[in-house]
Amino acid sequence: MSDIIVIGSLNADLVVKSPRFPQPGETISGEDLQTIPGGKGANQAVAAARQGVKTAMLGRVGSDSFSSFLLNNLKSNHVDTSHVLKTDSATGTAIIVVDANGQNSIVLSPGANGMVTPADVDSASFLNSKLLLLQLEIPTLTVLRAAQKAREHGLTVILNPAPAKPLPAELLANVDILIPNESELALLSGLPVEDVPSAETAAKKILKRGVKTVIVTLGSKGALLVTEEQVKQVASYPVNVVDTTAAGDAFIGGFASSSANSKSLEESVRYGCACGALATTKFGAQPSLPNKEEVETFLIHHSAF
Repeated sequence: MSDIIVIGSLNADLVVKSPRFPQPGETISGEDLQTIPGGKGANQAVAAARQGVKTAMLGRVGSDSFSSFLLNNLKSNHVDTSHVLKTDSATGTAIIVVDANGQNSIVLSPGANGMVTPADVDSASFLNSKLLLLQLEIPTLTVLRAAQKAREHGLTVILNPAPAKPLPAELLANVDILIPNESELALLSGLPVEDVPSAETAAKKILKRGVKTVIVTLGSKGALLVTEEQVKQVASYPVNVVDTTAAGDAFIGGFASSSANSKSLEESVRYGCACGALATTKFGAQPSLPNKEEVETFLIHHSAF
């Protein structure tokens, strides 16, 4: 059995580097198009598996050529794909433009990801697993059922509320650890999030809805850990940024793997920050996700302060 179960999306990322983002109605030239494995669910599964933690993926791919491409990539990263189903549709895709500063702009086409159902969740065994990782690139009702089933079996439920959207109270009440970025936290809390103090205020509002822990990812400023007992900003690591795609997924996969190894919340956040920082130093989504040896070497030679 797997220590971590990831229920979420699998996408083929169609990526092009460009000197800048085009303006409306404008055509500009970019570099050669690349097809790279992606999807928040698959990214987080690979990110965790590369830290040496047994990881399983549940989701759907389509009937096109992208499906084998994505499944073979998961298997090569030692992710259990026995609960990834094929459906008669297009595989999920993401159109990604990366500018000269490493920032990205993304348009999603859900495809098969939109067909992941609560019945898919009910068919999977959660026995002997420790953590469930969820995102919002599959239907919300399926995410809710997964959180409920995980709670029934005693798993820790981690939700990355991305892409940002309003969530039912019942879902938040079944989440142990919520990991939003600043814009996602602002949407969920209904409060402006412009700096660390405002992020703390918004996170504490979310705690009142039943979530036990909120970890706000702050990009180059690290992450903010908020529980009823503590508030702690964990600094990030200075690196040369090449591409920010999947940095958040690297953080979450690293955090989850550390948590699955029974590390403390603060230790796990620091480990996640290292994974996220390393991911920004390489191009692409899953190709940028570091392995355990890379992270451990990085932590020996770098300080967060």
